This record gives sequence, C-alpha cells and structure tokens, in this order.
Amino acid sequence: MNRSEQYERCRREISAQVREKIDLSREVPDDEIQDIIDDMVVSFGRGHALSLAERQELGKSIFCAIRKMDVLQELIDSDDVSEIMINGTSSIFIEKAGRLYQWEKGFETREKLEDVIQRIVAKCNRAVNEASPIVDARLENGARVNIVLAPVALNGPIVTIRRFRDTPISMENLLDFGSVTREAAADLEKLVIAGYNIFISGGTGSGKTTFLNALSQYIPQEERVITIEDSAELQLQGIPNLVRLETRNATAEGTRAIGIRDLIRTALRMRPDRIIIGEVRGGEALDLLQALNTGHDGSLSTGHANSAGDMLMRLETMALMGMELPPAAVKRQIAAGVDIIVHLGRLRDKSRRVLEIAEITGYEGEEILLRPLYRFREEGEENGVLLGRLQYMNPLMRTHKLAAAGLIWREEDTGFETEGQVTAGCGLQ
Repeated sequence: MNRSEQYERCRREISAQVREKIDLSREVPDDEIQDIIDDMVVSFGRGHALSLAERQELGKSIFCAIRKMDVLQELIDSDDVSEIMINGTSSIFIEKAGRLYQWEKGFETREKLEDVIQRIVAKCNRAVNEASPIVDARLENGARVNIVLAPVALNGPIVTIRRFRDTPISMENLLDFGSVTREAAADLEKLVIAGYNIFISGGTGSGKTTFLNALSQYIPQEERVITIEDSAELQLQGIPNLVRLETRNATAEGTRAIGIRDLIRTALRMRPDRIIIGEVRGGEALDLLQALNTGHDGSLSTGHANSAGDMLMRLETMALMGMELPPAAVKRQIAAGVDIIVHLGRLRDKSRRVLEIAEITGYEGEEILLRPLYRFREEGEENGVLLGRLQYMNPLMRTHKLAAAGLIWREEDTGFETEGQVTAGCGLQ
C-alpha cells in the first residue's frame, strides 16, 4: 500500500468512527466535533506513522466532509476562484482570472455530493429533490448556487457556484481594473444621487451584480432602500436603513411560493425611497415599471441582454409576460420610468468593461429613443490585452432630476461631435 492509499484509508476509517461518536439526539457544536476528530487523528497517526502535516490535513479534510462542503471547501475558501462548476461526482471545473480549468479532485460517491447539496439548500430554508429538481440557493459567504438534479440533469447532480469576494468590489476597484473611466464614474455618481432610474444590462458573467453593488455606494445614507432578489447576493454597503427581501419556493408541505412580484408589491407598502431588484427575468418587469412610474426614483436593477437597445426590447417582452397590454402602453411606461441603461460586456481578453451608457430620451413614432452618453471604442491590442476607452459622446438631455438635486451635468459640453438619438433594438455595441 502506497502513501496516498494509506492516507485515504485512514481518512475513511476516521470519518466512519467520528460519525458513530456524534450524538445525533442533540445539536453538536463544531468545536466538539473538531475535538473528536483531533483525538482520532492523533491515535491513528501514531499507528500509521503519519507526519504532523498529514495529520493536520487529515483533520481538516474530515471536518469539511462532516460539517462543511467536503472537497469543495478548499475552492470555496480560495480567493482566486470565482466560479465552481460541478458536473457529477468527478468532473469539476473552476474559473480563475476569467479562465476555466478542470480540477483534479472530485467526490468519492454520488451520495457524498448529494449530501453536500442537501446541506446547502437546508441552510437557506429551501428544498431540492426529484419532484422539484431545480433550485437557487446561497452559501453562508453569499456565494450564489444553482442546483439541478435528476431527472433533469442526465450526467449526475449539477451544481454551479458563483463566488463573490468577501470584500465587495468598489467603484475605485473598477477604476483600477479599467472597467470604467473616472469621468464616467463621476457622472454615474451624480445620476445615482439625483435619483435617476438605472438599469444595468449585460451577458452572463459580465459583472452586472458587481457593478450594481459599486453603484449603490453613491446612494445617500439617509434614504430607505429595499432590495429584492431570487437568491440574496447583493452586498450593499453604508446604508443603515436597508431592508433585504428574498423569494421563497413552494414546498411539499404546502407552503406557498413567494415570488419577485409578491415582494415588489409588499415593498411598495414599506415606504421605500429606492427599490433595488437583483435581476429581472419575467413578468415582474411590469411591476418594476409601475414602481418606477409611481415616485420611486433612484431605483436600480439588472437584466440579461446583448446591448442597451436589446435590453429595452427584453423589458418590453418581459412586461407583456406579466399582463396582456398594448405594446405601445408598455413602451411608454419604459420610456417614462427608465432613465439610464448601463451596458456591460466581457471582451475577448476576458476583461469586463462598461461598453455603453445610454439615456432614454423619450417615445416617438412607437419607438423608445436612446441616446449614447458614453461608448467603448477599441483601439488595438497589446500582449493579449485589449486597448480602448469609454468615450464621452453626448450631453445628458433630461437634466430635471439633476437640477432638483442641486447638481449640474457638466460645466460645459464642447469639443466633440454629438451623435443623434436611435431607437431601441438597433444593436448598439
């Protein structure tokens, strides 16, 4: 028997004996379990000539398997890993610095993976099984988790974990990363303070939630803010009067589901200054538009789209899912309720950038009018890194909220050629 086989045998034997010693008739604290593991490891280590480093690793591995996320705990604790993709027991992929790698470790059995899954969903009061095989959940550190089980998942339990930094990324961090220019960030700060309704669009992994968190740092501290999410992942900082709401799935015991639409209606009765919806995916878009058009200025949300114009078309489609209305009525609500679209993208060098900031200037000829304020211009490539800049294109037209807040857009807007308005859906890039 080689060294690694001996180590694995010790780990299995100690794990089995520790589980036998745990008193299941009561809630056993972590410290007590750790003491049991330590005692077992010491005695086994002497008999099997394990080094001190091996004993320490053994104790940590067994504790993670019993009380934490088993082999995943190493990845969850790593600051370098931004995404964990589990395709069954032995196929695990991770994302580091925007690139995917296959991890060499895996779960010993399907049962161990399923045990970890049940621990995850139980901690956020959710359930997942064959009758309800899809669920969104979160870890204690705020990481977002999506789980898909059989019969939907054909190659074993599928788990996708989007891990966020322990310290939220600030706008200053985004400036250092080159995601946005200081000039554009200063203008966005004014727009947030003045209460412009801002929608953040982009593809999967483009950084929408991160950017929303960064924008929220500009919200005045005296305001009451309510966040609404499918699975709580926003990390708003510096807002004392903050209310966080999260949806709930229906359960087999008869507990009814509480969705985004229910929470928006409830939030409107809670005297919010601003409402922040983590992501709009369906009929709740109509409820959001009604909130934006009834005095809740300064609200923020995100959605998936390929461009700022496409985001407006998706908003229209999603609002029509909420209620059968004339399309023209929905477009008028969008034009009146949404002020600014910030579109993000993930470029071919894996960097995340603000590609466009556009203003909705009105509704004309049955179309919503968009006017680019900033647009990213690519200027070449150097050592695999894309060069470019978010260029200022046009002055803000709707300045009434800035004036009401005692702010001005700019001292002067000269030295460039303005670009005219375009209609939504023109595929702005």
